Amino acid sequence: MNTPDLLLQNVRPMGEAICDVLIEQGRITRIGRALAAPPGVQPIDGQGQLLLPGLVESHTHLDKTLWNLDWYRNEVGNQLIDRIENERAYRAQTGHDSAAQSLALAREFLAQGTTRIRSHADVDTEIGLRHVEGVLQTRQTMAPWQEIQIVAFPQSGLLKRPGTAQLLDEALALGADVLGGLDPCAIDEDPVRSLDVLFGIAERHDKPLDIHLHEAGDMGAFSLKLILDRTEAHGLQGRVAISHGFCLGDLAPPARDALLARMARLGVTLITSASPSRSVPPLLACLAAGVRVAGGNDGIRDTWSPYGRPDMLERAMFIGMRYNLRRDDEIAQALHCVTRAGAEVCGFASYGLAPGCRADLVLVPAQGIAHAVCARPPRSLVIANGHVAARDGQWML
Repeated sequence: MNTPDLLLQNVRPMGEAICDVLIEQGRITRIGRALAAPPGVQPIDGQGQLLLPGLVESHTHLDKTLWNLDWYRNEVGNQLIDRIENERAYRAQTGHDSAAQSLALAREFLAQGTTRIRSHADVDTEIGLRHVEGVLQTRQTMAPWQEIQIVAFPQSGLLKRPGTAQLLDEALALGADVLGGLDPCAIDEDPVRSLDVLFGIAERHDKPLDIHLHEAGDMGAFSLKLILDRTEAHGLQGRVAISHGFCLGDLAPPARDALLARMARLGVTLITSASPSRSVPPLLACLAAGVRVAGGNDGIRDTWSPYGRPDMLERAMFIGMRYNLRRDDEIAQALHCVTRAGAEVCGFASYGLAPGCRADLVLVPAQGIAHAVCARPPRSLVIANGHVAARDGQWML
């Protein structure tokens, strides 16, 4: 696919002074005032609007979504295992098409300015690798514009369903980028063996880990300590992420801060959805300790929850609200969770608003970062890998 060269004129990168951005062969090559358009380069007038880098979704489940389907009547129980079992029953009854559904949601993410996604894809002994294969198909379709990482995720547990470990091996060999894990105490009920198996798979495939840790309080702290022990023992510093980490919001500061200090030393990161219904890791304490924090939606309109939209400015707003971020500089930190911090936590390369970076750009009619997060206006223009992908929130490709 040919990538047209573009000159984006009269824009304010991250709310700074007006300038122009030259894009050649899908990369930012120059940023400056009153740049001349080289021959054959298409100029686009940004009309003085705010320019952001492509937004980053660090934790979602493209494979599960019911986006654009008929409304799902949710009557599931309140326990984690209730939602897991209900989802398995729904898939069995409907033959849920993970390829079609993940593509529908990925396209809508792109229309709203998200150019990088980390998506978990379920792996279990009932569906085998079908959900991984479905998201792999979406990744291939969206590759010209959007970068999608796939996490092979044992949603039903690793040890509880014998054969899952082998399926995770196969998923990574098939093309999954990251190995997922889940609540080694609460779900597998044998945290030492569960984590030994999980880290062994990661080491064999030389893959990073992203572990869902829903466990609260002391149980979650115990699991987190075991995860940190294995991160150090396996030499996986800088390659382990904890999704949710609710226990860090339950612990007294001395216990919490000791875990955060060790996480920072080992380069273990956090990915939060800023859940309004659970204790969440304290954002400012995490950052003060040196722990990087990214943001994600988690599931979007699926059998687990009817909530969510593929709009990372909205997720930044929810992060700001959950953490009581009110000053403009604090709200900018919420945006950071779904931009640069997300790229760093997930390991997305060539990210940003600088020469040499991949040309993933979002134009927003807003006076500044805080205004964009709080108002969440339609994205005037989305450029993805150098291509004009959307205008006014509508898919163009």
